[in-house]
Amino acid sequence: MLGRIRGWHRRHWRDRSKAERVELQTVGTWYFTTWFFSFAWLALPLVGGLEQRPGPQLVGGLLLLASALQCAEANRLTRPVLDHYLGRAQLPPRALYPAAGLLVLGLSLALALTVVGGADPVTTRLCIGAALLPFVMLYGLVVSIRRFLRHSALLAVVLMAAFGWAEPDVTGIFMVGCLTAFATCFSLFACRCSAWNLAVLWEADRAGEVEARLAVAEERLRFGRDLHDVMGRNLAVIALKSELAVQLARRGRPEAVEQMIEVQRIAQDSQREVRAVVRGYREADLGIELAGAQGVLRAAGIACEVSGEAGGLPAEVQSALGWVVRETTTNVLRHGDAGRCSVALRMPEGRVVLTVENDGAGSSATENGDGSGLTGLRERLRGVDGTLEAGFVGAGVFRVVAEVPLSGKAAVREVAS
Repeated sequence: MLGRIRGWHRRHWRDRSKAERVELQTVGTWYFTTWFFSFAWLALPLVGGLEQRPGPQLVGGLLLLASALQCAEANRLTRPVLDHYLGRAQLPPRALYPAAGLLVLGLSLALALTVVGGADPVTTRLCIGAALLPFVMLYGLVVSIRRFLRHSALLAVVLMAAFGWAEPDVTGIFMVGCLTAFATCFSLFACRCSAWNLAVLWEADRAGEVEARLAVAEERLRFGRDLHDVMGRNLAVIALKSELAVQLARRGRPEAVEQMIEVQRIAQDSQREVRAVVRGYREADLGIELAGAQGVLRAAGIACEVSGEAGGLPAEVQSALGWVVRETTTNVLRHGDAGRCSVALRMPEGRVVLTVENDGAGSSATENGDGSGLTGLRERLRGVDGTLEAGFVGAGVFRVVAEVPLSGKAAVREVAS
């Protein structure tokens, strides 16, 4: 049983984005609310306030059945109505007809209970509220606010007139109006406001995705411009000198060899320049990555503490560890629900150790630990004789430790340069 609960938690909570979690919580709250009001305003009052006669008991039983059907229908329509409000899908024109029919049935049974005098006035008025809420929670998301208020006012007048005819009591009539107003306000301030917050949250989420795609596109354009600046002139020169060498060779002139030697030199220079561009594009500066990770995590609402200085380390070591910081920061943002992250850079004798630790890690962190991300980091660290260890060190706490010896290949290359 515990394993099933953990599996459900992983599938329906841990593996969802924050926006999806908020939406799931909101929909679950709406599911619960419909049943709660049906239980508190209908089932409990009927138990103590229903007359012990066949007629009232029959009407009361039908009321309970109609209320249960209303709640089930409201739960079934919650997702389609929310998708309609958020603009993700169109709601069929007659989708609310069954819910409206059940509303009319519930109100009619409450009126019949009043006519036969089967319960005290407070109980019958609460039955009206219990019948109204499941429908108005849906209807408030389907139509405009102005139309919803107009229809609610009309419904309040009709109900006050009907129940005033059945039981001409000023207090009871006023209570019917108050219950209708409460159902209207509850739908607007609880349900519609929650749906509006969801719409804003999803819009911000989409804006973040668009911003990320634009950043990637901008970086690709920058990289393309750099390659064009490096290769454009050299390729033009190579084309001209090659054409000149062809013409000279056809005439039997020895200068053709000199031109081809020049073409070879320009091609080799182009290779070196392209490698320099790619190296600058792929290398990561450790100091910049540490500062960037702290800023990004704090902007995401995650407390981040960075300790240690990257100065004095060989360039290749900084590049490899910078990629570790970049990849682990991405994992903290994408996997789990971290509230705290610490990045520590230590330099014991003859080696440098980078430790990244965060809480709130879910099962996806374990899956990612053996995925292509950390595998790529291990390959980068292997180039400087480094190692990488990743795994859980406590309940929901994930730690990545990268260690590079300063007496390895990187240090030798640094001394040689």
